[in-house]
Amino acid sequence: MANKAEDKKRSPSVKSILGGDILANDFFRRQTKLLILMMIFILFYIHNRYASQQQQIEIDKLKKELIDIKYDALTRSSELMEKSRQSRIEEYVSEEQSDLQTSTNPPYVIKKD
Repeated sequence: MANKAEDKKRSPSVKSILGGDILANDFFRRQTKLLILMMIFILFYIHNRYASQQQQIEIDKLKKELIDIKYDALTRSSELMEKSRQSRIEEYVSEEQSDLQTSTNPPYVIKKD
């Protein structure tokens, strides 16, 4: 009879684990504070992992937005360059005043020594 009682104490059964009887064990009673501390650390870990994933998603979204803005700026810059090209300006001016002509002499003469 004493052997059956010792076997029951040594090996917890599935029924005692699922029923919660294992938590009444002396080991778990002594380590309650440690188990609570471990649970708090696990919750912090899960929270930090979730926050990190959310920040990574936000970073990816902002990177895509930055690329779109860069392409838009490049497009606008090329349109501005096309409109401010000398030949285009001459066309705009010649439409309004027909007597203006482009100078054939360079503004600066580069001398070779």
